[in-house]
Amino acid sequence: MKISIVNSVLSIAIVSLFLFACVPARQLEEIKTKKQQCETENAQLKTTSQELTTKNTEMQASIEALTKRLTGLCMDTNILGTSQRILSLKNSQLNKLYEDLLRNYDKLNAGNATETQKIMKQLQVTQDSLLNKEDALKKLASELEAKRASIEKNSKDLQILKANLEQKELKLAELQSILNKKDSIVKALKSKVTDALVGYEGKGLTITQKNGKIYVSLDESLLFASGSFTVDPKGVEAIKKLSKVLENNSDINVLIEGHTDNVPYGGTGALKDNWDLSVMRATAIVKILVSNSTIDPKRLSAAGKSQFDPVDVNTTKEGRAKNRRTEIILTPKLDELFQIIESN
Repeated sequence: MKISIVNSVLSIAIVSLFLFACVPARQLEEIKTKKQQCETENAQLKTTSQELTTKNTEMQASIEALTKRLTGLCMDTNILGTSQRILSLKNSQLNKLYEDLLRNYDKLNAGNATETQKIMKQLQVTQDSLLNKEDALKKLASELEAKRASIEKNSKDLQILKANLEQKELKLAELQSILNKKDSIVKALKSKVTDALVGYEGKGLTITQKNGKIYVSLDESLLFASGSFTVDPKGVEAIKKLSKVLENNSDINVLIEGHTDNVPYGGTGALKDNWDLSVMRATAIVKILVSNSTIDPKRLSAAGKSQFDPVDVNTTKEGRAKNRRTEIILTPKLDELFQIIESN
């Protein structure tokens, strides 16, 4: 948001510089270049925000998949462990049977050859079965070890993903906290401005909040005579009251914009057209703010937009009256937010 604010300020500065014939063309080009850089940075920040959101979603999906896989591996491990215990029991039983057969063989060794052959055959079958069971047990143990290794690896990967996700969530939470803080500042500022100018609302002055900024719009009837850039006494009083609010809120930047209708300026002297008139009206407001408060002039900017930013049509008397206005735009500084974004 701060980048868009900076872009707006730079755009206004470029227009203002264009108005003054005494500003070198080279300086104008440098400001245009800075504006383009800000727009590029703004696009990059939006892309970064979108990429962070996409990565966050992908990490969450990976964690869920790994969690399901880990659960399956744990179940397989339990099954393999049970099978291993069963095979171990059977192996013990076979060993006991084998030992019994050996004892019987010794007893019957002197007996008839047929009985001896039968016992030998049974002994061989038992030995083969025992070897097969031992092979199966070894294979099962190997598979179990592989499953355990896989579980350990997946557990480590899961921990890494969780740590990365937690870090991203902390960054997002920090950004949201700063945005919420900024919104609170804007709401509180609007309340203070409204309280300070309570006697003027509806009498040529309106206060609105949009795009994270406070807009104090003053009709021409409250500030200037037609074609003049000398502020009327009642307008001076309103600006003085506003200056006290701005004086006590040092984290607010102030932009004063002059606007006209599309009726060509008919005066004489140094002012040639509506561009000159809109700029001089904005500058007059800045001078009143500086003269009647301790506001740091670095926080103030003056710009003129002539007839090219109307709020109503210029084809009716009422519409032209609405377009002849001066807007004081109050914007909270967002240095914290930009520092967090740049750290990413």
